[in-house]
Amino acid sequence: MLKEQTRYSRLANITKVINTKLELREVLQHVTTAISEEIVQCNSVGIFLPHEDGSFRAFVGKPEFINGNSFDSQVLDLEMDLLANEVIETQKTIYIPDTSKDHRPDPRSVEAFEIKSLLGLPISFEQELFGLVFLFDHGAPMNLTESEIQSVEAYVNMAAVAIQNAKNLAQKENLIAENQMLLNISRELSMCSSIQESIDKCFFYLSKVLGSDNMVAHLLDPLNKKNISLTKCSEGCTWEEADCMGDPRNMQMDQGYDSLIQKVIQSRKAMTVPCLASKNLLIIPLVSMKEVLGVITVLNRDGENSNYDTSQIQLAQSIVDTTAPTFSNLLYMDQLENMVEERTSALAAANEKVTSVIESITDGFFALNKEWEIIYINKHQYLPDNKKPKEVLGKNIWDVIPPHTAEIMYDEFHRAMFERIPVQFEIPSLNEDSWYEVVAYPFDDGICCLFKDIAEKRKYENELKRLSKLDLIGQMAAGISHEIRNPMTTVRGFLQLLKHEEDLNRHFSYFDLMIDELDRANSIITEFLSMGNTRSSDLKMMDLNSLISDIAPLIKIDTFNQNKLIEFNTQEIPEMLMNRNEIRQLIINLCRNGLEAMNEGNVLTISTYQNEAGCVVLAIQDEGEGILPEVLEKVGTPFYTTKDNGTGLGLGISYAIAARHNATIDIETGPGGTTFYTTFCNRGEK
Repeated sequence: MLKEQTRYSRLANITKVINTKLELREVLQHVTTAISEEIVQCNSVGIFLPHEDGSFRAFVGKPEFINGNSFDSQVLDLEMDLLANEVIETQKTIYIPDTSKDHRPDPRSVEAFEIKSLLGLPISFEQELFGLVFLFDHGAPMNLTESEIQSVEAYVNMAAVAIQNAKNLAQKENLIAENQMLLNISRELSMCSSIQESIDKCFFYLSKVLGSDNMVAHLLDPLNKKNISLTKCSEGCTWEEADCMGDPRNMQMDQGYDSLIQKVIQSRKAMTVPCLASKNLLIIPLVSMKEVLGVITVLNRDGENSNYDTSQIQLAQSIVDTTAPTFSNLLYMDQLENMVEERTSALAAANEKVTSVIESITDGFFALNKEWEIIYINKHQYLPDNKKPKEVLGKNIWDVIPPHTAEIMYDEFHRAMFERIPVQFEIPSLNEDSWYEVVAYPFDDGICCLFKDIAEKRKYENELKRLSKLDLIGQMAAGISHEIRNPMTTVRGFLQLLKHEEDLNRHFSYFDLMIDELDRANSIITEFLSMGNTRSSDLKMMDLNSLISDIAPLIKIDTFNQNKLIEFNTQEIPEMLMNRNEIRQLIINLCRNGLEAMNEGNVLTISTYQNEAGCVVLAIQDEGEGILPEVLEKVGTPFYTTKDNGTGLGLGISYAIAARHNATIDIETGPGGTTFYTTFCNRGEK
C-alpha cells in the first residue's frame, strides 16, 4: 500500500513538474529518475528522440557513462536494431526477459552493455511518435512484473505529455514569432516608398526564414501577364546566378525555367524544384487581390539543408503575401506617377508650343488678371526704363506704366476689363519715337493685350497720302498744262512783237517782266508734269560717283558764294540704272536745301556707300538746326514750303524722281543737323 502511495506521489510530482514551464530536458530527467527509482532492478534508462535525418539519438538517460561510453553519444542503428524498429512500427511496449533467446535487440549493444533483459517503450500521444525509452540492468536480468511495466508506461506517458506540451509551446512560440515577424514586415512595408525598397524588405525576411540570400523577383508586364517586364536581384545574388537559375541544365527536370514560372503563375501556389549539386529552387507567386504580379525565386545552395520543410514554405508564402499589397499599391502609384509625368510632359510640351507660338509674334503681347497683375509677357513687349519681362512679371501694370503717362490706354483697358468687350486704339510710344496699335481682348481671368508697332505703317500711310497728292497734281498738270500753255505761248509771242514797236519803248521793261513771269509759270507747269510722271525713261547703267563728280563744280560754286564748305566722302559702289538728268536734279535739289538750312562756315557732306543689304546709299548731311517735327510730317508735300520765295515743289520732285528709280528717301534730323538718305535697292530693274 505504501509503495502504491509513493508511486502516485511521484506521478503527481512529475505532473506538477510538467505543468511548470521547465525545459524539456529537465522534465525528461525527472521522468528517467522516477522510472529508475520505481524499478529497483533497473540501473539504466535512456530516452531517444528523433532527429531531422530520421535517426533516433540519446537525449537524456541514467547513468551518464556505461563501460566508458557516454550516453549522449548513443545513436540507434535502425538497420541492426530490430526491436527499435518494431516499437516504432507498432508503437507498443515490448519486454524481452532474456536477450540470449531473442535476437531483435542490436547484438552490439547487448554485448557492449551486458544486457540480459530489455524493455522498450514508445513515447507517443494520439498516434504520434515522439521518441523511444529503453530500460535494462547492467549484467543482470530485470525480471519485471506486469505491474512494474505498467508503472513504467505511466511515467513514459507523462514523458509523452511533456514532449507534447513542449511541442505545443514551441509551436505557439513559433507562431508568435511568425506573427511578430509578419507584423514587423507589415510595419516596415508601410514605410516603403518605392518598389525596389519593398522587394528588398521581402528579400530580407525571406532570407531569415529560408537561410538563403540568393533571390530574384520576376515582375510581370501589367499589360501582358505572360511577359516578364522587370527582374530584380537580392544583394547576395549576382546576375550570373540569376541567369543560372533559368538554365535547364542546372535542373533535374525537363521543363524550362520560364515554363516553371508560368506554371506557378497559373496555379498560384509555391513550387520547389530540385536542382543539381544539392541545390533547389523555391518559386513563390506574388499575388494581390487575386492578381498575379510576378514570382520570387529562392536558390538554396546549402547542401544537406537544401530541402525546406512545409512550415518554412508556408511562412515564406505569408511573407510574400504580406508584401504583395504594398507592392501592388506602389506599382499602382508608379503607374499613376508615370501617367502624371507623361501628361505633365504632354502639357508642358503643349504649353511650350503655345509659348513658342506667342513668343514668335514679333509684336508685344501680355496678359493681365483681374487684379491688373501681369501674368504673362513676351520678350517683344516694349517696357519703360529698359525693364526686362521677368522684372515686371506678377507686378501691377499701373506700377510699371503709370496711368498719367498713358491715359488713353488706362481708359480703354478698364473698358475692356469691366465691359468685357474687345477694344482697339492707337497711342504714341512712351519714348515718343513710335506709335502703337493696341488691341485688348477679355478672357475669363482678365484681358490679353497686343501691342503692334505701326511706325512703318504710319510712314507708309503718309507716303501714300503724299503720292496721292502727287498723283492728283500729275492729273491736274496733264489736264490743264496744254490748255494753259497755248494761251501763254500766244501772249508771250505778242509781247515779243510789241517789244519791236519803237513807240512802246517806255513799256519794254514791263514787257520783259511779263515774259519772265510767263517763263516762270511755264517752268512750274513743267515741274508739275515731272511730278506726275511715274516712270523714268532713258535709263542707263552708270556710276553714281561719276555723276556726283560731274556736278561737283556747280555745287562748289553755290557753297563758295554762300561762304560755306562742302566735303565728298564717296566709297566704291556698283553701277546702277539711272536717268542722268533726273538724278542730277535730285542731288542738286537736296544739296541746295541743305545749304539753305546752314549758316556760314558750316559743312555740307555728300557720301555714297553700300549698306549691309547690298543697297547703294546717297547721304547728304547738313549742319543746320534740324527739322521741326510738325514740319517733318509735311516734307515732300507739294506747295508746302518754309521759304519765303519757295514753290514747295523741290522735295516733291525729288521724292518723285526717287520713286521712279525704285529708291526711298529717309530723313534723320536733330539739333546737330539733318541727313537725307536716298537708298537704291533695285539697281538693275527698269
